[in-house]
Amino acid sequence: MEDHVLHLRKVLSILRKEQLFAKLSNCSFGQPKVEYLGHIISGEGVSTNPSKIEAMANWPTPKSVKDLKGFLGLTDYYRRFVKSYGVISRPLTNLLKKNGFHWDVDSEAAFQALKEAMTTAHVLALADFNKYFVVETDACSSRMGAILMQQGKLIAFFSKALAPRHMGLSTYEKEYMVVLSAVDKWRHYLQGDHFIIRTDHQSLKYLLEQRITTAL
Repeated sequence: MEDHVLHLRKVLSILRKEQLFAKLSNCSFGQPKVEYLGHIISGEGVSTNPSKIEAMANWPTPKSVKDLKGFLGLTDYYRRFVKSYGVISRPLTNLLKKNGFHWDVDSEAAFQALKEAMTTAHVLALADFNKYFVVETDACSSRMGAILMQQGKLIAFFSKALAPRHMGLSTYEKEYMVVLSAVDKWRHYLQGDHFIIRTDHQSLKYLLEQRITTAL
């Protein structure tokens, strides 16, 4: 609580100095957790809003592209909380293509799998910019993924199904591509300081000394 009071004094001091105003009815002080932009922030970290998760869990089977876009728009907002979100949702996003909406057994399975993933989403740690970040990456024949961490605590997930034109790339190129994608995705966390990249592909240690000629 002492830290909270100290931080509050600093914030109010800055507001007064810059002649900025905060509406009292929109303020909460000394709370164990607060809701902010659809997230619940507490001492444990950042989690999804239970009311939004309930809406996803109760979402009826989409009957049109419009229905599906509504569902995916809601789940996509919380994708960083779900490992392999891009892979799980891929069968559904494929239905958004022109004349591609044909709901079948596989579509329903993906729909239910995504619901399950959202209702069991992780609680993520708050980033501490006084500590270094760790990016763990991996890629396989059809997908790639990464995890952003600090001292073993999860900060965010990133995953993506590979496009058909990328499936023919070598293992080295896929592993290289996921490193580039993850660093670009989280550049607002990583730029300006050193960070660690962990990969199970040994030759990537020498990526700064090598050149890839295949267009990614």
